[in-house]
Amino acid sequence: MISISDFTLHRSLYTNSFNFALSPGTMSQLLSSSCSLTFSSTNKPYNQCSASFSNFNRVGCDFSRTRFRRLFSQQKPSKRFTFVNAATVSTGQETPVKTSSGEPFKPKRVMVIGGDGYCGWATALHLSNKGYDVAIVDNLVRRLFDHQLGLDSLTPISSIQDRLQCWKSITGKSIELFVGDICEFEFLSETFRSYEPDAVVHFGEQRSAPYSMIDRSRAVYTQQNNVVGTLNVLFAIKEYKEDCHLVKLGTMGEYGTPNIDIEEGYITITHNGRTDTLPYPKQASSFYHLSKVHDSHNIAFTCKAWGIRATDLNQGVVYGVKTDETAMHEELCNRFDYDAIFGTALNRFCVQAAVGHPLTVYGKGGQTRAFLDIRDTVQCVELAIANPANPGEFRVFNQFTEQFKVSELANIVTKAGEKLGLDVKTISVPNPRVELEEHYYNCKNTKLVDLGLRPHFLSDSLIDSLLNFAVQYKDRVDTKQIMPGVSWRKVGVKTKTI
Repeated sequence: MISISDFTLHRSLYTNSFNFALSPGTMSQLLSSSCSLTFSSTNKPYNQCSASFSNFNRVGCDFSRTRFRRLFSQQKPSKRFTFVNAATVSTGQETPVKTSSGEPFKPKRVMVIGGDGYCGWATALHLSNKGYDVAIVDNLVRRLFDHQLGLDSLTPISSIQDRLQCWKSITGKSIELFVGDICEFEFLSETFRSYEPDAVVHFGEQRSAPYSMIDRSRAVYTQQNNVVGTLNVLFAIKEYKEDCHLVKLGTMGEYGTPNIDIEEGYITITHNGRTDTLPYPKQASSFYHLSKVHDSHNIAFTCKAWGIRATDLNQGVVYGVKTDETAMHEELCNRFDYDAIFGTALNRFCVQAAVGHPLTVYGKGGQTRAFLDIRDTVQCVELAIANPANPGEFRVFNQFTEQFKVSELANIVTKAGEKLGLDVKTISVPNPRVELEEHYYNCKNTKLVDLGLRPHFLSDSLIDSLLNFAVQYKDRVDTKQIMPGVSWRKVGVKTKTI
């Protein structure tokens, strides 16, 4: 474990520099080739730099594999925290979930993998605020992606140690930090033995479909990172904490756009006179979505074979930036992606409206997707943890609150922008994706509601707040990052620089 004080000598590791503590095996495929990198910062000229990924450890980073691992093995786990049970939500279960010893299962210690990211950061603070003992596990690679692609969050993002110090000073609550790659099983096993989590919330994956379609190296990295990382988590639970409940972030994109209703994980089928309940068919639409499908199959198998308890949260498109916790202080602010690689549709539209750029609707705009507020993401995760799956049970929850066509979102943003005095235009741009642009879409999402989810629905007031937020930081917008630059049909072997 690395305590907050251990990072004082390596502050630049987490800020706008290239000093990331990654082991050579962390990004073996992605970092195996050379390309020209563009480093950018707000309101400053780009500094052009050419760096060989094969020499990554020599670019502002002197952490060898041995030295990096030594950081995690020298300290013993801290016992200075007071553990507080979070209030659980009644589920109407007649029998409480129990451990192998027969005692009621009450998660106290939660490991949030990917806790430095968009959903992970908000979730870690929310769980800590609710009384859980929380540890973040992250290799900080999401910050590296921004450097590689010349991107930046609309909001200024503090370093991870400044974030955690701020949280400690405001709330008095400590969040432990483990910096490392879960694809390195030695690191992950040491982290499990040290922290002994009751629940693992797994956000630690490359989460962008466009990123996975840039070129071969990033497609391979996405699948290797996501599938191997999840396999390692499953093996760690099996070996070191068999009662641990895995809460895994999936995606509604696993289902695709079938011409029938989308059930929550399973569908009952009658065929040739025989009936069975089977996993819902998957129609992934990118190498990223395919990695999520592989994860789901691996988790389902290990629940059956090893008795692991797991909940797969098939999440819709997330919008918004503020939760109760991230709004406490500017250093706790979450990231806000608006670019064509990591930015989601509604966030992107709000930023475009704020800076006077036409809203970019892909193709006909009839693509229908499921959406939810970031405040509902953290609420859903909390509900899943407080009401864990039984040993050997693989639950699937569809995690969203509303469904919209892309064109409907554009109309909502246009009307809200007009109320704020913005002149909002909409244009149709060639669709870079391979997808149906007009289709049937009806998803079920009752399980989380039954557990007590209280949704935040998209409203005029929320749009106003998003637009005002975008206007506040519009000087940080790089309009060159708005238009789509990754084509599903033109993905190739050669490493591509954006």
